[in-house]
Amino acid sequence: MNNLYDIPLDELTALLSTWNEPGFRARQIYSHLYKKLATDPRTMTDLSTGLRERLAAETTIGTLRLIREQTADGGLTRKVLWALEGNAVIETVLMIYPPDRATVCVSTQAGCAMGCVFCATGKMGLLRNVSSGEILEQVLYFERYLRENAPSLEQQRRKPIPNHITNLVFMGMGEPFANYDRWWEAVQRLNDKQGFNLGARNMTVSTVGLVKGIRRLADEPMQVNLAVSLHAPNDALRSSLMPVNDRFNIADLMDAVRYYTDKTHRRVSFEYVLLEGKNDTPAVAVELAALVKGMLCHVNLIPWNPVPGMPLTRSHRERVTAFQQVVQAAGISCTVRVERGIEIAAACGQLAAVPTATEMIGLQPI
Repeated sequence: MNNLYDIPLDELTALLSTWNEPGFRARQIYSHLYKKLATDPRTMTDLSTGLRERLAAETTIGTLRLIREQTADGGLTRKVLWALEGNAVIETVLMIYPPDRATVCVSTQAGCAMGCVFCATGKMGLLRNVSSGEILEQVLYFERYLRENAPSLEQQRRKPIPNHITNLVFMGMGEPFANYDRWWEAVQRLNDKQGFNLGARNMTVSTVGLVKGIRRLADEPMQVNLAVSLHAPNDALRSSLMPVNDRFNIADLMDAVRYYTDKTHRRVSFEYVLLEGKNDTPAVAVELAALVKGMLCHVNLIPWNPVPGMPLTRSHRERVTAFQQVVQAAGISCTVRVERGIEIAAACGQLAAVPTATEMIGLQPI
């Protein structure tokens, strides 16, 4: 069956044409999917009964199967574990920042092939890419959740809670640029005024440094924000943490980032996970500042979030502060990321999508 979330508007129009339906029916269905958040064609009452029945029989609205939901931070962080078709698994995280921001961290692959030594997802290896429809479904699930639950959350917390998603970060499981076409197709429908209608400037994509993807994004018409996982200012150190650096070294990466900033005039964010005794010394901070000085950029420091089985140590607060001060003293914007969801393994680098033995029941090996 066709997943309606996987079908762009022009292809949906063409499909309905083969059903002898007029083109405006596709726009009606599109509105039901992305504005009214319908989950059943039979609720689309402005369509004919026959068309609703055919949609119900021959298409589906979404394919993700919810396995588990967890909450943290007093209900302001919510993580969902999904089973995809074929039984690969992914996780998605909603982070609410009262009074007016709600951000969804979206996965673009099940697992990841990049192998960064500090990341739980990298330990999984790559299972498969996520389709555009599966990317969209993660977002629409939490949009629906906020519309339905914001009033009760406001009552519980006695403060305003946004009733819609305000920001998307493609920083969940996987490397978005290794699944560029499907990711971009989802971005287009999320941005489409006839679709979800979220501004491109409210979306941020994170990459480990796939330079072709960075250059391709720079040439796209939409102004999606770029975050680059840097984590070290020299090739020897970065290669020890991120195998991708052996393919695209720092010089190549910086050339691509400058191309992006020159073309878009938009600031890039360099993400920098701090590991005790590895990349968090004042000397390394000086080297980092020298590397990015003069660029249109911001440095986002992320104290490493513990992952079981990894022989790494989280930088102490004093070392984080000292590192930040060195970078700031060079005139570079530098902040420390606000931590959310650590206790449910929902923070940066912790997504591993591991079902329990009970949850594995009904899931077959991929």
